Amino acid sequence: MFGRDKDPVTALSTPSTGDESNPTEVSGKGRPTPKRKVAEAANKRPLVPTDRKTAGKANKSASREARNREYAAMQTGDERAMPPNHRGPVRRYIRDYVDGRWNLGEFFLPIAAVFLVLQISLAKSAPSLAALAVMILYVYVIFAIVDGFIMWRGLRKRLRAKFGEDKLGRGLVMYSLMRSFQLRPTRLPKAQVKRGTKPE
Repeated sequence: MFGRDKDPVTALSTPSTGDESNPTEVSGKGRPTPKRKVAEAANKRPLVPTDRKTAGKANKSASREARNREYAAMQTGDERAMPPNHRGPVRRYIRDYVDGRWNLGEFFLPIAAVFLVLQISLAKSAPSLAALAVMILYVYVIFAIVDGFIMWRGLRKRLRAKFGEDKLGRGLVMYSLMRSFQLRPTRLPKAQVKRGTKPE
């Protein structure tokens, strides 16, 4: 009977056969490592062009095509593709009104160039004539400005009668005057009416 007795202390102190040497590995098993987290975060980044030079060329090409479409529209009178500042029935009416009359301002640039050449050529040989040429040019500018405002007064009455006061926005005065000071062949949008005709 004495041989069957076992020491209880020895039995309790017997080490278990399980692998308990690294408890942290068991608790952390299955979790993504930091490198994996970094890879997943990189995959979630938004897709952007990696080549900025290629993207810049594409943007320039798109802008060039848009400008070409606008220029072609201003040549043909197609308002759908024109820049916003040329669209609408009011501005089309202004263009037709200005293009249908003779404007003193439209000849300003060629006349100014002629008088400038005269002033330079006569400055030494005939200074009095050179001064007279300058005075004549100034008088022409004054008459051209007065003619432009007379044109605008008549145009404004027609715009009010046709479209109403609430349709007359800002910038119409300068829009009409700037067009009246341009040579007819150089105007954009291109003139669509003949001289001597007035829009209805």
